[in-house]
Amino acid sequence: MAAAVEVKFYNSFLLRKVVPISAGSTTPPVWQGSPGIPAGVNGSFPQYNSGQVTKNKCWIVEESRIKGGYSNTEMLYGVKAYIVDVEPNANFRTSSLIYSGIYNSRTGINDTNVFSVGEDITRSLDPSQGSVQKLYAEDTNLIIFQENKVNRALIDKDAIYTAEGNASAVSQLNLVIGQIVPYAGNFGISKDPQSFATYGYRKYFTDKDRNAVMRLSQDGLTEISNYGMIDYFRDKLNDIDIPTEEGKIIGGWDIYTKQYVLSLQKAQSSEYQTLSFDEQVLGWPSRFTYEPVQMFSVKSRFYSVSYSGSLWRHNHESNDTRSRFYGTYSPSNITFVFNPKVSMSKVFKTINYEGSAGWEVTAFNAARSFELNDAASPVKSYGEGAYVDNSVTYYEGFYKKEGKYFANLINNSQPTSGEVVFGKSMSGVKGYYSTVTIQTDASTQAVGQGGKARELFAVSSEYVESSY
Repeated sequence: MAAAVEVKFYNSFLLRKVVPISAGSTTPPVWQGSPGIPAGVNGSFPQYNSGQVTKNKCWIVEESRIKGGYSNTEMLYGVKAYIVDVEPNANFRTSSLIYSGIYNSRTGINDTNVFSVGEDITRSLDPSQGSVQKLYAEDTNLIIFQENKVNRALIDKDAIYTAEGNASAVSQLNLVIGQIVPYAGNFGISKDPQSFATYGYRKYFTDKDRNAVMRLSQDGLTEISNYGMIDYFRDKLNDIDIPTEEGKIIGGWDIYTKQYVLSLQKAQSSEYQTLSFDEQVLGWPSRFTYEPVQMFSVKSRFYSVSYSGSLWRHNHESNDTRSRFYGTYSPSNITFVFNPKVSMSKVFKTINYEGSAGWEVTAFNAARSFELNDAASPVKSYGEGAYVDNSVTYYEGFYKKEGKYFANLINNSQPTSGEVVFGKSMSGVKGYYSTVTIQTDASTQAVGQGGKARELFAVSSEYVESSY
């Protein structure tokens, strides 16, 4: 009988013989040798019913002849769909580049699948500097970020521009990556390409292996983590386990405030630090309370994506969204140091500021020595410290005078050996310098008033020389 057979493996197919279980049963057809091939051939072995069919009566064989007879016509090898390498050897060249033909959407040229072995299409970098982590094209340069080095190479773009008007000229030109030249400085991007951000001719990234945050500009490489933050980044970057699924270093450019935003997210922990670098002050002025998974700028707006998958727009001018990140309110605060006449022991008597209402002092600590410290009681804001007694309004925190806000400092320190007067029995705090934290008060959260801008222009303290 005739049968259609689908040949699945090169030039061979399967021949099968099945003995019926019993007369009249629906079983595969019986085949006795060469008259034909059963239509039910599917590559599976026959099923046996114990007690009725013995195993040696049913069999299956792989054949290369149509009828299986001696010296019959044999099927020859045709075109093979693939070739199996007997000894496959993978070669991972993590510090090398290879480029294909060009792609030009305007002229319909797409040679991205063309890798001509007759042309010089590879460039190798120093493998001792680690793997290539990121590529960035700028004008006629290709910037190559390795783990331990940053390089640049000239790109020949004539082929792309010629392809705009004359597609036949593409075959006459080679799109070549030129000589690779390293930037001065032993810095790379480690394994954190997500820390990369760019604006204009400035590129920002981190080198975790060297506890550094870097800027690449026309002046070369600059270690911007040295601007007052050496200890901070040494500790924070050293705590991040990279590479892991949880630990990440995320970077982005805030085009609204013109700042580089960096988020350090510790592995397997909810601990994170998000802060920004400002070129105008050459420092790190701000820290934020949000943890992004991605940050980017589009048309003068800065956006970030939270781990919940939500897209958030920052710097949105609304009275109900100030001091809120990802829907959660956090007070804005500033910490600074009073350190006039560094060698003189002083008594800080007051805390004063110029700005709008709504600021309170949460901490005022003065260092008397390496072992001893004085602390002042918190100072309430002008609005929250107001109270009425016998129809007269008093202020237990800041009070307003001639457009400025003033408050006396009340000592809140524990007694030390030999002290007779201490704590709230005395005013002012004693020390060579003081560390102060001032922040927006709780009323900042109120609807309608919550997003109202709180401005702070200057903070000062009246002090006198300590008499003992």
